[in-house]
Amino acid sequence: MTATPQHLVLVGHGMVGQRFLEALAGQPGARDAWRVTVLAEEPRPAYDRVHLTSWFSGTTPEELSLCADGFIAEHGIELLLADPATAIDREARTVTTRSGRTLAYDALVLATGSYPFVPPVPGHDAPGCHVYRTIEDLEGIRADAGRARTGAVVGGGLLGLEAAGALKALGLRTHVVEFAPRLMALQVDEGGGEVLRRKIEDLGVRVHTGAGTQRVETGEDGRVRAMTLSDGTELAADLVVFSAGVRPRDQLARECGLPVGERGGIVVDEHCRTADPAVWAIGECALAADGRVYGLVAPGYEMAQTAAARLMSGEGRFTGADTSTKLKLLGVDVASFGDAHGATEGSLDVLYANSRDGVYKKLVIGADGALLGGVLVGDTDAYATLRPLAAGGAPLTAPPEQLVLPAGREPVRLELPDEAVVCSCNNVSKGEIRAAVRTGGRTSVPEVKKCTKAGTSCGSCVKLLSSIVTDELAASGVETAAGLCEHFTRTRAELYEIVRVKGIDSFARLVDEHGTGEGCDVCKPAVASILAGLAGGHILDGEQGALQDTNDHFLANLQRGGSYSIVPRVPGGEITPEGLITIGEIARDYGLYTKITGGQRIDLFGASVDQLPPIWKRLVEAGFESGHAYGKALRTVKSCVGETWCRYGVQDSVGLAIELELRYRGLRAPHKIKAAVSGCARECAEAQSKDFGVIATSTGWNLYVGGNGGMTPRHADLLAADLDRETLLRTVDRFLMFYIRTADRLERTAPWLERLDGGLAHLRAVLLDDALGICADLDELMARHVETYQDEWAATLADPDRLRRFVSFANAPGTPDPTIRFAPERGQIRPARPGEPIAGPALEVRTR
Repeated sequence: MTATPQHLVLVGHGMVGQRFLEALAGQPGARDAWRVTVLAEEPRPAYDRVHLTSWFSGTTPEELSLCADGFIAEHGIELLLADPATAIDREARTVTTRSGRTLAYDALVLATGSYPFVPPVPGHDAPGCHVYRTIEDLEGIRADAGRARTGAVVGGGLLGLEAAGALKALGLRTHVVEFAPRLMALQVDEGGGEVLRRKIEDLGVRVHTGAGTQRVETGEDGRVRAMTLSDGTELAADLVVFSAGVRPRDQLARECGLPVGERGGIVVDEHCRTADPAVWAIGECALAADGRVYGLVAPGYEMAQTAAARLMSGEGRFTGADTSTKLKLLGVDVASFGDAHGATEGSLDVLYANSRDGVYKKLVIGADGALLGGVLVGDTDAYATLRPLAAGGAPLTAPPEQLVLPAGREPVRLELPDEAVVCSCNNVSKGEIRAAVRTGGRTSVPEVKKCTKAGTSCGSCVKLLSSIVTDELAASGVETAAGLCEHFTRTRAELYEIVRVKGIDSFARLVDEHGTGEGCDVCKPAVASILAGLAGGHILDGEQGALQDTNDHFLANLQRGGSYSIVPRVPGGEITPEGLITIGEIARDYGLYTKITGGQRIDLFGASVDQLPPIWKRLVEAGFESGHAYGKALRTVKSCVGETWCRYGVQDSVGLAIELELRYRGLRAPHKIKAAVSGCARECAEAQSKDFGVIATSTGWNLYVGGNGGMTPRHADLLAADLDRETLLRTVDRFLMFYIRTADRLERTAPWLERLDGGLAHLRAVLLDDALGICADLDELMARHVETYQDEWAATLADPDRLRRFVSFANAPGTPDPTIRFAPERGQIRPARPGEPIAGPALEVRTR
């Protein structure tokens, strides 16, 4: 190196390009050795393409950015946005840009990435056809979605299914067309592909495998109107997204005479250097020394590290990378790692499949007992541990079948060696994570992430990372905080108090002041629930709308097949004949399935998104309210007929149940809340299996709390006996608000009570004796809830802005969604199975 810095030109500023800059900046003496210029094609700095789809749910380009504020200036980098390289003169060692600038270089690094492959079929470039690669691509898709009814995605791989999820969320009928015989053919095997297909079709997305795109049909206006498949099928579609794979962007290299592979990719050696010693290539544009073009971010990052190291120290080699993947596609968890297809000679498969729950697990075991790879669909909790075990190659220390057992069995804990790679995206081992805690003084997951970069890319290793950090801190005698997730070191209960005391009314402010990052599918719904209870406002307004779970997005429960259910509130189970007639007429008019539930109300199944508002309009006009079956809130207060009709009843159980349900309706909580009131000790309402239950006595009411039915039943505990009505209401008020303030995310009252320090005795002291001095606060919080309650559906119907999300097909209102298919059963409908014929006038969906 000379005293004057040499000039390094980086062509491309995507994820891999940014990682190269960070790796180079981290090398000692890099600032003195190299003056860096970056030629970026896009109008913005590098951003996170892995989480690009989150843009549709409100994540801003600034939040997706990977280029930290001040990074470019701090390291003296010249970044030229929207000015890509157009030519390379290797003899003169210059690069020409689109604006006409000519830059001399001493070293040239190509990080040009890839481009989406669009099959050259007739009509592929018609208006309404899109690719799924950049923020500008997504902006175009969203703009066209406003005039479209049906979308088709060409490609059933990782990005194709993400695109399908985006179209579905935009309200379009959605088809996925995949030439291979199954979805995600590179990652999952036949069994996993079948489970994945079934779960995705259950969400209302039509899947067509084993068929290619033959042509895109256009209408008189030149826009897309349909797509013809190779098997002759014609799909009505007015928006098409091509996501049929990518190709290396190697045109610059080809034109300047650098060797490229037969199927594309700039040929590089194990040091990521091309045939020209002054030119390097990294990421998706490079054909690695092992003959592969890697289309994932983790190998690209490793190449970036290698090239940066070689430019400074002359050390570093890229000999291949982990291609494991873990994603949530259309809400379905999918993971693949190692030798997922069992190609290793002598390997055996260990399988667990549960078609009812949509779970498929396969482990590939070598002849020596080592884990070679696997496929997980529907349940990927074990991925973070299994992937590094497969990469390590050591024989398993537990029977492999125990590793795929369903939840509810005793989990098997496997210790990873220090050399096991925990974060494959950034090549961080367990030993490095432990060292960051043990010798580096890091005491939290965010600190370890910042130090090691583990868990900062795809995020699939964060759960394992958190476990390692917690174990290491515990071994060092450091008390650890049970944070809500990697973005908040505070628990849900602590965040609740922060929001309450400081009057915080947005997730953005909370994460800015008390968290880190952009949030995730753990903390966003949890905080949304807290804000709904404390800050008020409608859950679909502004930022709140983007934080909600799938069901809350449409104020309805998503059901198998992609339709939604409607659950009007029936307080105490009491309903008039007129109310029954209204529900019956709606079910008849819309062709819905009806079911009387264990909670003493009537559920209606089979509605499409655009049918929800007109159905609820009729229900609201008839006096019904939302039953909040879609939310973590009070569900029902079940009752027997009590003394009014029953000769054994000693109190009016129906009247009290109605009063309780109307008092606590819409109360957002860490989990759902169920209640019941029995009019005598015969307990016909099963009050002792509820979160809170009331049983009449001859002199008052007995209050039971912490009960639970379902998978892990628990008998409720008697909190107080022979209460009068006023004391009963006050005690239930305090019980619910104390639970909401102190419970963990998704924690029912039963496990909450069991882990409460002091148990039932402490709860009595808090609620009845005001041992903590907080009863006045609890009373005030409940009074505020009762005073400010509004029916979410009535408020939605009164606001045109809120209703817009329910209008899937603005240019054809009332058109039935053909992807929602039903079959007859016992005089009603049920979701049709894939390939099952549907027929009969009883299945016709009508709107009025």
